Amino acid sequence: MNNSSLVARDLAVLWHPCTQMKDHDPRELENLPMIPVKSARGVWLEDFDGNRYLDAISSWWVNLFGHANPTINQALKDQLDTLEHVLLGGFTHETAVLLAEQLVAVTPPGLDKCFYADNGSSAVEIALKMSFHFWLNQGQPKKTRFITLENSYHGETLGALAVGDTPLYKKTYAPLLMEVITVPSPDCYYREPGESWEAYCIRRFADMENTLARHADSVCAVIVEPLVQCAGGMRMYHPVYLEMLREACTRYGVHLIADEIAVGFGRTGSLFACEQAAISPDFMCLSKGLTGGYLPLSAVLTTETVYRAFYDDYRNLTGFLHSHSYTGNALGCRAALATLDLFRQQDVLAGNRRLAASMANAAAGFADHPHVGEVRQTGMILAIELVKDKPAREAFPWRERRGLKVYRHALSQGVLLRPLGNVVYFMPPYVITEQEIALMIEVAWQGIQYAVRD
Repeated sequence: MNNSSLVARDLAVLWHPCTQMKDHDPRELENLPMIPVKSARGVWLEDFDGNRYLDAISSWWVNLFGHANPTINQALKDQLDTLEHVLLGGFTHETAVLLAEQLVAVTPPGLDKCFYADNGSSAVEIALKMSFHFWLNQGQPKKTRFITLENSYHGETLGALAVGDTPLYKKTYAPLLMEVITVPSPDCYYREPGESWEAYCIRRFADMENTLARHADSVCAVIVEPLVQCAGGMRMYHPVYLEMLREACTRYGVHLIADEIAVGFGRTGSLFACEQAAISPDFMCLSKGLTGGYLPLSAVLTTETVYRAFYDDYRNLTGFLHSHSYTGNALGCRAALATLDLFRQQDVLAGNRRLAASMANAAAGFADHPHVGEVRQTGMILAIELVKDKPAREAFPWRERRGLKVYRHALSQGVLLRPLGNVVYFMPPYVITEQEIALMIEVAWQGIQYAVRD
């Protein structure tokens, strides 16, 4: 087996996610080579021809403790000898119970019930349906709408897509989607010169306050990505916005849904981003890093109050009759338990603070680059915004695909970067070393120099 033979077989049968497949056609002049991965360990991927690639984006933000992690590997081997899967309708198993107990223990106070699904979009769908259904069961059938932020992203099933606001994913399917109320984002990229992140977010909250005041009677919930709008270009904001949002949602009688799918489990510097605002949402959606990047699993954490609104005699038909075949899959739950074990066994958050500081120091020089509009960071997420005109913050035209040029160059140098448009970002596994960080940053610098040339 070699790279070219597997790529040929792939192109004959596979349709890849988030991909214009014509980019990979070898007959095209600007063909983008596909990378077949043979094996992976730590932060490194290896192809069939022996080339290695530093996984600087944690394989789409899922991998926390490196590929082929021995702790998670062993946990899955042990689980395989006991139980691989059983339906969770009318049955239970210890692994699902243990994980639910531990998630209740580590998430913000008041999140006392856990509902499983198998991916992030499904978790968002569950939270949306639960919120609507809660108000219906409470005798408030007019509460049918959701408030979301500009530039947000919550997944690509129809409900999750509807409450997002990233046109690249949403525009095509707009005729199929429910209407939502979209509020300007607290995205601090747009703050005035000299204005602090906190001051800007306080100022921007007026839009949310006014919207809640006008529409609370018809709104089920506000849904946000706490602190970082990841798919929207790694745009970031201050925790004070979450503090104000929690208070306002309570005051207006509207649920708060925290989509921590991408930012949970240590990415932002705390175990969960909501902790930095010292708030508890009514729903918290978790996935991606939940299993350390091993298996698809998601969870929605919610309150006893929400749970009790569905607890009734069957004949009243108030139950939450939502299901997934692989709900509470034993292997996924065991991988998640091993992931949480690693957080307990090691001072992961302290280690991440050191790594985040190393990333910040290594990337500091980007701020002076004539085509970098901003360098921003929240914990283990660091982003570099490429611009055509720095003083005006004028973006490069999207059709020029400058980020793709960075991606292509980085692969040639053994680093996997996958820019979001004109935003080059780093979200590496927590086992990366300072030497690997230095390599990652240096290759990104080279890639940006190449990409911004006329």
